[in-house]
Amino acid sequence: MFFRTFRIIFYLAFLHIVGIYLFTRGFLLSRLSLSNTTSCSTSTSPCTLPPTHKRAVLLIIDSLRFDFVSPHPPEPHSPYHHNVLTLPHPPTATLQRIKGLVTGSLPTFVDIGHNFGGASIAEDSIIQQLQKANKTIAFMGDDTWLTVFPNAFHPDMSHDFDSFNVEDLHTVDNGVITNLFPLLTNSIHAHKWDFLIGHFLGPDHPTMLAKQQQMNDILKRVVDALDKDTLLIVLGDHGMDRKGDHGGDGDLEVSAGLWIYSKGPTLSSKNPPTSHLPHKTFPGEPSLHRSVQQIDLVPTLSLLLGLPIPFNNLGTVIPELFWRDRTGSDYANALDINVRQVHAYLDAYRNSASGGELDGVWSTLESSWGQFDASKPRDRPEAAVQFTRLALETCRSLWARFNATLMAGGLSVIALSLFVGWGVYERSRSLTGWDLWMEPLGQMIGSSTVVGAALGAAVYAITPLRNAQLFYGISLFQFILFGASVLSGVRVLASAPPKLRISWSAPILFLHSIAFLSNSYTFWEDRAVPFFLLFTLVPPILTALSAPTGHLRYRILAFAALFAVCVRLMAVSTICREEQHPWCSVTFFSGAGATEPPILVRLILIPVAVLVPYGIRRVLAVSKSDKGIASLLLPYVIPPALVAGSGYWLLEWLDSSGSGIYPDMRRARTTLAWTGIVAALGGTALWALVPVALHISTERLPGTNGSAQPKTEVRVLGFANAFGAPFIVLWALALAPVWLAAQPSAQMTLALATGALLAHLEIVDAARDARALNASFAADPVGALTRLQQQQEGNISAEYLQGVTVTLDEITPVVLLSQLAFFASGHQATLVSIQWKSAFVLTPTVTYPLSPLFVILNAFGPTALFAFAVPLLGIWNVAPLVMLSPTSPPPGSTSGSGSGSAPEEQLQSQSQARVVVLAAVRAVIGTMEYFGSLLLGSALSAAWLRLFAPRYMLGAVELLLVDLAVLVGRITNMFSLPPTGPGGGQKRKAEK
Repeated sequence: MFFRTFRIIFYLAFLHIVGIYLFTRGFLLSRLSLSNTTSCSTSTSPCTLPPTHKRAVLLIIDSLRFDFVSPHPPEPHSPYHHNVLTLPHPPTATLQRIKGLVTGSLPTFVDIGHNFGGASIAEDSIIQQLQKANKTIAFMGDDTWLTVFPNAFHPDMSHDFDSFNVEDLHTVDNGVITNLFPLLTNSIHAHKWDFLIGHFLGPDHPTMLAKQQQMNDILKRVVDALDKDTLLIVLGDHGMDRKGDHGGDGDLEVSAGLWIYSKGPTLSSKNPPTSHLPHKTFPGEPSLHRSVQQIDLVPTLSLLLGLPIPFNNLGTVIPELFWRDRTGSDYANALDINVRQVHAYLDAYRNSASGGELDGVWSTLESSWGQFDASKPRDRPEAAVQFTRLALETCRSLWARFNATLMAGGLSVIALSLFVGWGVYERSRSLTGWDLWMEPLGQMIGSSTVVGAALGAAVYAITPLRNAQLFYGISLFQFILFGASVLSGVRVLASAPPKLRISWSAPILFLHSIAFLSNSYTFWEDRAVPFFLLFTLVPPILTALSAPTGHLRYRILAFAALFAVCVRLMAVSTICREEQHPWCSVTFFSGAGATEPPILVRLILIPVAVLVPYGIRRVLAVSKSDKGIASLLLPYVIPPALVAGSGYWLLEWLDSSGSGIYPDMRRARTTLAWTGIVAALGGTALWALVPVALHISTERLPGTNGSAQPKTEVRVLGFANAFGAPFIVLWALALAPVWLAAQPSAQMTLALATGALLAHLEIVDAARDARALNASFAADPVGALTRLQQQQEGNISAEYLQGVTVTLDEITPVVLLSQLAFFASGHQATLVSIQWKSAFVLTPTVTYPLSPLFVILNAFGPTALFAFAVPLLGIWNVAPLVMLSPTSPPPGSTSGSGSGSAPEEQLQSQSQARVVVLAAVRAVIGTMEYFGSLLLGSALSAAWLRLFAPRYMLGAVELLLVDLAVLVGRITNMFSLPPTGPGGGQKRKAEK
């Protein structure tokens, strides 16, 4: 049974993966990148203009928000942000929706996945056109450029620096400065380059004033060093929000400054038509400012340098830079080249493998092209701009389009997985029924999966269906996956149909899942989760009021109070979404614009790190299960690991604040981090060797009743929690790396969440005892009094009376606790809440796989950690051999040397172990069901509203990690099961 139970867990995970894959492929589409390049040799019409400049310097200042260079910044002015970088007054444009800096094409949402290890750009770009024209390109700065253009830059004039290290923003800037000016001023290097790129990382948010002053001085020096044949382009690749983040789509994050400067040819001497000059108001600014699309820079810069426009470009040339006479003839020529390039790109895309995407809009595009082609010379600029903007907006909406069939297939599989899991959850109520059902399960799943896959392939082979619009773009592999999943799922569902049972937590699950259809709930989910959590306390409180003993009543109420306090304190820690302003205040950091922990957190962080394992040990001491491996790891291994994790972040705060207390702070931090990891790994290895939290002692007793034969009494301490104690110790070891990856405020919330978890486990145990004793009193009052006395003496637990049955009311608080831990640890369902500092915990630079692993641990570690803990619901305070037959004596009773049968006792022991396994499996399946329901709700919301992709992505990643976490938890729980039959002829004493 131990291994057969993994079949159904693996199978449910398989359904989750298939459903997520199909829905994601339909929801997050990516456009086809064409490898075509623009070539003047194959063009029958002009493909470029005479160059205005021989060379160009492109300086990119990371996060250069528009108001940093605006002559009329928002009110009130900030002395750290505004009117400091004054040289670019006034700027030429405000760039919106930063995309395609070198190609002029539109990235899709899934391109964000390339951030952690981008691939080279295969599309035509201004860099590729420079190479084709035998131009020499120099580069210095952000090393991402060398990743996407590995062979583009001159080896002697290429200087890249690690840009991902958020702790060190000065190395890159200083490296650019050191290598930039020799190329501009040194006669040895003069005119040996044609295009120079410098990518600065400033502005550095905590030291904004000094960084902007530095950038302003650098720009003055660059301008002084320019000759008349060199064009200067200064821009920000994006803006930033109030905390310095830039992963969202708010105005502050997508508004960047652009300044183009020339000492030689005049860039603009006349005013183009106002209809070609859109304006926009920056938030808080008193006046309108000129606004252009970021991708417009690509065709503009290409033509200014006499290069062909990259083939995949969808931008439109910037009018001011070509309107040089009264009639704007150069502008008209530039637009003519621009519009023909865009039309050629659309034609090629139409004839590509993805050309069907244009079916519904092609007539509109061709109509607009026809109007341009037939227009009179004076009307051609207007018609050209209309066509290029129509092409841009059409493609933008096209690549935000969804494959409804794939999305529906994914939703169907996700929903089917929930029904299958529900049926399995109900089937796990009976050990006998479970054994009979599990016997043929593997063959059932295997055969139905094969048949379903074959049916899916057969449907795909039907040509009319495959070519129909309904099934357009769906591959054979996707047909096979869908067929295999659906047929096998229906087959399993038929063998284990779900039954409707109303529980207190069912409305919470339902409301939590469907609430994603509300915009407001999606924005404020972090505030709703604590309310749901406190609502789950109602059932145990009602149980406490009817408990048969005062001890159980006070125990339930006391731990319920502790649980509520921990939840409320966790909810204090907040990170605000942009949509929550101005009704939200950041408490995770010391202020809205700060990145340092609050003062109180810094003061108590180390003591809290010590108290967490101490609290676990104190709880185990109640059942005398703080023995064995627990007595070694909890006081001597886990506290140093947690203290090292807290010490790391305190040193990081000191280092980033520039205190200079210790000259080599980075080395000290790295040493502390590795100390915590080594302690956790060493403790885990030791736990794997001896995963038992028991203390066994023997005592020789004289014979009784005239017998001279002595007897041996074996006393086992910790027997009452022999299953749960080793597992909670392992859980504490797993807490250590998550603790290390978490920032200080998040460590405080992890400590509170640990307290809430322990309180919930004790609530569950006490409530089970109360319900079991009430049921026993109703059935056999006299026998119940005897058992109650034995329980109060520590000789029997109430599971002897009722057994272990994990309910949804017991699972829901753990799931919600994992959700609250995610939000309280400084995260939201937004990309900007990713805490990139965690990538440098173990190493000062980006190192694979450690850096991505710790970013994942930081973001999803709390969720996975509490999912890993759910088997505890089935094994906490459950002693071996408490599930005996009705005629067997309860544990703790005295047996003579000849009493009992070893084979019978071993059989009972195995039966009880199987009940414990089934209880743990039931908890695991219930947890997967809850997270699956959240995924279904967020997927339905994304499909219906076509918004909130980050919340769906969060749900998908959480479910996959939870599947992995509960599976690992189930495996480790299996290996931590202690021996359950000490043998006949011995006296057992279960302490509780």
